[in-house]
Amino acid sequence: MKNRTNWSYFALLLALLLAACSNGAEGKSETEPADSEEENTSSEEENKPKDEESDESDSEDTEEKDAEDTSSEETNDDDSEDTYEKEEQALNEYSSEEIEYARVWRQLGSHQDIEQLSVEHIPAGTPLNPDEEISLDYPEDVVKLRGSRLADGEGVIYSGNGDGTINVYDVPIRWYGGFPRPDHLDDDDVLEDMENIINNTEEVYIEPGNDEEITNLIEKIDIQ
Repeated sequence: MKNRTNWSYFALLLALLLAACSNGAEGKSETEPADSEEENTSSEEENKPKDEESDESDSEDTEEKDAEDTSSEETNDDDSEDTYEKEEQALNEYSSEEIEYARVWRQLGSHQDIEQLSVEHIPAGTPLNPDEEISLDYPEDVVKLRGSRLADGEGVIYSGNGDGTINVYDVPIRWYGGFPRPDHLDDDDVLEDMENIINNTEEVYIEPGNDEEITNLIEKIDIQ
């Protein structure tokens, strides 16, 4: 009877030891993931502020750059407006007609280095070639521009359209080079040439040009 009791007691101790080992293993398994989660959370918290600080820094740099670009654009716009106003003021003392003469010569004149810019107003009905016994007439008022020297080249004869364009008449300043009409040209040939000139004017847009050059030419204008 005593041996049986001892055996029961020994079996109970063995069962308790096995249970204790089992609980210890489960507790360790449950604890390790918890520790891992804490480490991951800590790592995320450490990295998060760095990323946010980087984003905030980039955002501040972008805002500063945008502010500098805006300030630069405003400065450039102000400079452009000032330059435009100065250019406009540079021509304020001259009439629109004088500005037109100078701009037309600057764009279409044979030479720019001239001593004088002669301006002649020719009314409608004036013969294209007053030196000819027969001649067709200008159908509208025109302006003749020319230099004061033969070396200044051919002049410009035109009518203005009031919209920045002009009609250029291909009328020679000196018909036949300043000599009488050649014998091989009869009256019909002359009239045909003049009719072609009147019916085939060239419309040209006149650029504003450089104000300094325009002012220089205006100062040389001589209206006849």
